[in-house]
Amino acid sequence: MTWLRRLSESGIGHAALCWLASLHIRAVRALGRWRVLRGDVPRRLWDEGRPFILCFWHGRLLMMPYCWDRRVPIHMLISRHRDGQIIARTVAHFGIDTVAGSSSRGGSAALRALVRLLKSGHCVGITPDGPRGPRMRASSGIVNVARLSGAPVVPVAFSAAPRTLLASWDRFLIAWPFGRGVFVWGEPVTVAPHAGPDEMEAARTLIEERLNAATMEADRLCGHAPVEPAPEEYARGESGDLDPPDVEGDPFAARPVATRPLGAAGEPRRGAAARPAGEAE
Repeated sequence: MTWLRRLSESGIGHAALCWLASLHIRAVRALGRWRVLRGDVPRRLWDEGRPFILCFWHGRLLMMPYCWDRRVPIHMLISRHRDGQIIARTVAHFGIDTVAGSSSRGGSAALRALVRLLKSGHCVGITPDGPRGPRMRASSGIVNVARLSGAPVVPVAFSAAPRTLLASWDRFLIAWPFGRGVFVWGEPVTVAPHAGPDEMEAARTLIEERLNAATMEADRLCGHAPVEPAPEEYARGESGDLDPPDVEGDPFAARPVATRPLGAAGEPRRGAAARPAGEAE
C-alpha cells in the first residue's frame, strides 16, 4: 500500500482519494439491499428536535453517512492525524461537519467543542474506540461528553455481505456493491449530570455492551460470525482497575490501557493479539 500512502500525502491525490471513497460508499448504498432495525430510536429523537451523541465503532465507520437523516446537522469527532483527515474530507461529501481531536491530542478542546454543539441543539458523532483502540472497547471520553451536555448516547452498527475485513487494529469493514446490508440501532444511554466515578464506569460499560450487541446482531443478520472485541486485559489491565475520569484534564485520555505485546519493530500491537491479512467474506 506504499503507492496509496504516497497518493494520500499529495494534495491532489488526497482529494482524489476522498472523492473515490465517497463514490464507493454511494455505490454500495445505491446498488445494494439495505434495511434498518429499530430505526424508531433515532427517529423519535430527530422528530422531537433533541440532540444526541451518535456512537459507533471505528471499524464500522464506512457506511455511517447513510444511517443518518441528512436534514439533521451532525458534527463528527475526527482525529488530527492523516487518516483522520482522509475520513473528514470523505464524510464532507455527505454534508457532515467535523471536530478535530483525539485521545492523544486536542482532547480537551474537542470535549468543549462537542459539549457546546450539543447544548446549542446539534447532534455529534463519536467512535469511542478511536483513533487507536483497543478495538470495540469504549473510552471514558464519550461518557464525559454525555454527562456535561445532558445528551443521550445512541449506539448504531452496520454489517454487510459480501464484506472485507482489513488486517487493521479495528478490523475495518469494507462493504461492496450488489450485496445486502443492515443498520442496527440500540437503546439510548443517559448519564446523570452529577454522576460519580462508579456511575461513570457503569455508563461506560453499558455503552460498550449495547454497541457490541448491536454490532454482533448486524453481523449475525448478514450471515457472519461476529468480530470479537479486543481482549479485556488490553482494555482495562490485568487487574481490571479503572481510574475515575479527569474531566479537568484531557477527558479522552481518562481510561488507562495496559501494556500490549510488542510487534517486530518494538511498537505495541493494537486490538487483537493476532492480526491476520485482510479477508473477504
